[in-house]
Amino acid sequence: MLGAAGSGRREVLSDLVEGLAEGDRPAFLFSGQEAPDPRDASFPALLRWTLGPDNAVDAQLPPDATHVFILFDGRHNPVDQIEGWKSFLSDRVTEVARVLCIVNCQLAEAHPKLFAWYEACIFYSDVVLLNRRDGVSNKWMGDFRAKFEDKFYPCLFEFVKDGKVKNPALVLAPVARRMSHVFDEQEWVVDEDEEEDEDEIEDGDESPMKPEEDFYLERRNGGRRVHEIPNIADFLPGPPA
Repeated sequence: MLGAAGSGRREVLSDLVEGLAEGDRPAFLFSGQEAPDPRDASFPALLRWTLGPDNAVDAQLPPDATHVFILFDGRHNPVDQIEGWKSFLSDRVTEVARVLCIVNCQLAEAHPKLFAWYEACIFYSDVVLLNRRDGVSNKWMGDFRAKFEDKFYPCLFEFVKDGKVKNPALVLAPVARRMSHVFDEQEWVVDEDEEEDEDEIEDGDESPMKPEEDFYLERRNGGRRVHEIPNIADFLPGPPA
């Protein structure tokens, strides 16, 4: 679950869990770098995870859970966290069923510069949940959605009302609808740089291949991201929530 601190992520998560089938055993991994929240006590089997140097995730996956909900740090760069969890889950051959993004519409409307931050989150998301909509114009929400629909983003957009979604089963259905392939089986593409260095490629030879580079994970030679996003913490008042 992606989203800025203060977006109502825990409310939505509580609602989604209530929609699980009888006999399901959910577990929860919340970022240990966020300040504790009183609502955390309502989540059974709650564990903490941290992001260390080189975006290494330190976490334990509950062995007997049927569903594990991972709540990202709402004040930290989501791309760094995606990178860490990609490596962590790949090493454990664990499938990502759904990536959710909670949008604080009031925050996003008040700070247009944050569109780039939400755009990065939505690039990785299967479902986008529009929350904190009081006082936000329908035109703004329509324009926000249209920017992604015009680019043929396949993710679903759903509204949150009073901390609840209309159809929890639809939100949790394990069908990938995200733009990014970072959690999918690795794709390989033609390495155009290597191909250009070849003086001649003989008939029948295959073009050099390399792993597909994720748009937001790509780095420059010095280590900085090619596509940088705003620091969400600069736009958030008070402690995480």
